[in-house]
Amino acid sequence: MHELSLAVDLVEQLVEVLEKENASRVIEINVVMGAMSGVERVPFEFAFPVAAENTPVSGAVLNIEEVPLVLKCSDCNKETETDDLIMVCPNCNSVSVEIVQGKEFLVKSMEVQ
Repeated sequence: MHELSLAVDLVEQLVEVLEKENASRVIEINVVMGAMSGVERVPFEFAFPVAAENTPVSGAVLNIEEVPLVLKCSDCNKETETDDLIMVCPNCNSVSVEIVQGKEFLVKSMEVQ
């Protein structure tokens, strides 16, 4: 399961931050997850507590902010939010688009004790 390895990596990074900040445990963590991040929300939510077990992250509340896919068209210069993962501008049907938002998978904030 890809999400389990991501959760394990995240927990390891959080433990490193705790050590650097002389904190004892994570209370809450806020994660940003883009529509094209390659991470599935439900499996990640399931994997996170398993990865955190027996660590200072165990019991932390995991909040996930889902970020939609936003494309910017080079032809019509419009930014558009879309649920369609086909890289075509929904305004002018151009394939000359770039992803502006939606690939994120990052820690936005965390509360420690």
